[in-house]
Amino acid sequence: MSLNTTEIITSTFSNNYIEDQFLVPIVIFISIFFALKIFKFIIISKLKQLSQRTKTDLDDMLIKIIDDIHWPFYIFIALYAAIKSAKVTGAIDTFMDTAAFIAIVYYATGAIQTAIKYTTQKLIKRRQREQKQIDTSVIDFLSGLLKAIMWLIAFLIVISNLGYDITTLIAGMGIAGIAIAFALQNVLTDIFASFSIYFDKPFRVGDFIIIGKDMGTVKKIGIKTTRIQTLQGQELVVSNKDLTSTRINNYKKMQKRRIAFTFGVTYDTPSVKLKRILEIMPPIFEKIDLAELNRVHFKKFADSSLDFEVVYYIDTSDYNKYMDIQQDINFAIKEAFEKEGIEFAYPTQTLFVNTQK
Repeated sequence: MSLNTTEIITSTFSNNYIEDQFLVPIVIFISIFFALKIFKFIIISKLKQLSQRTKTDLDDMLIKIIDDIHWPFYIFIALYAAIKSAKVTGAIDTFMDTAAFIAIVYYATGAIQTAIKYTTQKLIKRRQREQKQIDTSVIDFLSGLLKAIMWLIAFLIVISNLGYDITTLIAGMGIAGIAIAFALQNVLTDIFASFSIYFDKPFRVGDFIIIGKDMGTVKKIGIKTTRIQTLQGQELVVSNKDLTSTRINNYKKMQKRRIAFTFGVTYDTPSVKLKRILEIMPPIFEKIDLAELNRVHFKKFADSSLDFEVVYYIDTSDYNKYMDIQQDINFAIKEAFEKEGIEFAYPTQTLFVNTQK
């Protein structure tokens, strides 16, 4: 009787032990793993279809974050739950807790990276709607910098959780950062200047600008330099630091271009024809598109000519279009003067000789 009781207790204990230590954890592992797989392939696919019908992109970003979690993480979650259910203690339990923390930090950082990428792409699309030509160098640099900072923070969090004192490490990184900043002072100045250009927008890609004696169309705004296609055809490379510390004439910002020019006629031109010049000008500008005459005046008696000043506006900031219009005006004035018998002046000198002795 005693022997049978002992056998029953032993048998019962063994069965319970096997069930607790092996059977239940295996069932938990398989159940959680397949539940997560079903969640990923069925529920996520349904959510994707629903998100396409919404106007906001926020749900797309959240689904993208969840979709970036791959099967190794599901296996780990299922394994972690199974080991915890088996009530395993010691080194294995400590290792699983540490691995779980690292996995959470890793995927949390990945989620933030996805959010940064989403925000960056949305910003680029908005800027592309505002202007067709856009240089994304600054946006890409800021995005990469933020991602690097996030991974550095994640690394420090993991190291701290493992029991290491990161105070010395952070202090050392600070000293190293200061040393690097001094060594790369000029480069960093240009980089910060590029941020100033990007956010302040004194000019954009495609704008026609004048810097001192140089002029041309902005082709690229980089992290360190800006590239300009000059009227002569060569590419002018200017550091961003120089651009933020000098005056820039941006002709793309003009809604109207004001042009003033002078011409002279000979001194022997009769007063009637001088007044006729004031009547000739308005019809010339009426025939030219985008040109609007402001005023015409007999300006002054010059050394060898009677000078007139003409001021007009054109409704375009395009430099080539301005030159085309000026050319048409010059041709029209020349043809009108030839028809009226009015002669343009050129530098001359009249010599009076006194023959009396």
